[in-house]
Amino acid sequence: MIRLLLASTTAFTISACATVPEVLSFEIHSIPASTETDPMTGIGDRADDPAIWVSDSDDQPTLILGTNKEDGLHVYDLSGRELQFLNIGMVNNVDLRGRYAVASNDENEALSWFNITHSVDQPVIHIGDTPVKKTEPYGVCLGHDADGLIAATTYKDGLVQLWRASVDKDKPINTVLERTVQLPSKLEGCVFDETQELLFIGEEAFGIWSLAYRDASSEAQIVDRIEDSNGLVEDTEGLSIWWAQNGGYLIASAQEADRYVVYDRLPPHAPRGVFSIAASADGTVDGVTHTDGLDVVSSALPGYPSGLLVVQDDANPDSEVDQNFKLVDWRAVMAALGLE
Repeated sequence: MIRLLLASTTAFTISACATVPEVLSFEIHSIPASTETDPMTGIGDRADDPAIWVSDSDDQPTLILGTNKEDGLHVYDLSGRELQFLNIGMVNNVDLRGRYAVASNDENEALSWFNITHSVDQPVIHIGDTPVKKTEPYGVCLGHDADGLIAATTYKDGLVQLWRASVDKDKPINTVLERTVQLPSKLEGCVFDETQELLFIGEEAFGIWSLAYRDASSEAQIVDRIEDSNGLVEDTEGLSIWWAQNGGYLIASAQEADRYVVYDRLPPHAPRGVFSIAASADGTVDGVTHTDGLDVVSSALPGYPSGLLVVQDDANPDSEVDQNFKLVDWRAVMAALGLE
């Protein structure tokens, strides 16, 4: 009897330890990187989140802002060449609307604000900070609606702060905490869809939520859960929107699985597919792993007529060594996933 019990226990232990294959709703498509930014030279987890500013002038290049959570904010052009570095401390996430950008700054527990100028030498300038009165602002995203600029800050304890901001070039930034929302656990990535008056939020161990942010009585609604097997995993990280008038897509980084999940922007936010980012066709740019932040635009850009996706890369090519950002032609995503 003892031998039978031991044999049964051993069999159960082996069965419990066996790896259960992941069952996904979608095939994972591999898409090549197009190019990459200059590295944040050094060892450590430095690069985190990008934001793309589309130039509104023939005299000024489109810019990519990228956070260095040990040192500050880097600015690149579309070729990936670094144009500027702002030594403003430990900024984690960054987002922009128009010529204004905002970053979550862990070093001074504030939102750091920036203006995109017409200067060639200093295309981005730091214009002020908003103390958030809470430890370690983590994620951040920026929107612009009928009432002006609005920033969302996310925290590891599941809190979301919504800040209204008035920015005037001749006056200090004026911000008011408009609302707080509590979700169950650690948050980071977020993105505003002002046309739907929605804020999408990533809860790292759960999935994606949407919040009708202008309705003070609204509660967060589930967009997708990790357990639904549409491609999300822990950690659910960066979020961005490829925008179109009557459609468009929400993109999420499934960090631990080195992949990305695409959803319809419009309700019911149906999942549309999953992809990973491989090395460039000529092998000069390495593939992407462990992406934290990302950004995408649908504007036609030189070399990217259907838009551009920029993602953080953990390994370049070794993990936490010379981290940088990879650029991906959105046409490749559309073709692989059959998107319109």
